[in-house]
Amino acid sequence: MSDINKVIVTGRVTRNSELRQTPNGTSVTDVSVVSNRIWTKNGERQEEATFVDVTIWGKQAETLSPMLTKGRHVMVEGRMKLN
Repeated sequence: MSDINKVIVTGRVTRNSELRQTPNGTSVTDVSVVSNRIWTKNGERQEEATFVDVTIWGKQAETLSPMLTKGRHVMVEGRMKLN
């Protein structure tokens, strides 16, 4: 059985993305997404924010970069890479 590395994150973009090119000409853009979890514990509202850095490559980067503006709600599907 092969391993599966798949993640889906929904949340809001924290800053405008900036399209750039790698030295070999591949388009790439980075964006940060915040996903908030809200719950009630002992009658008090609790909140937790999780920040996820996302890198988009190639034609998708070119197409999506202008739309990835601060506050925009997005859903991202991809693979997770931890540094």
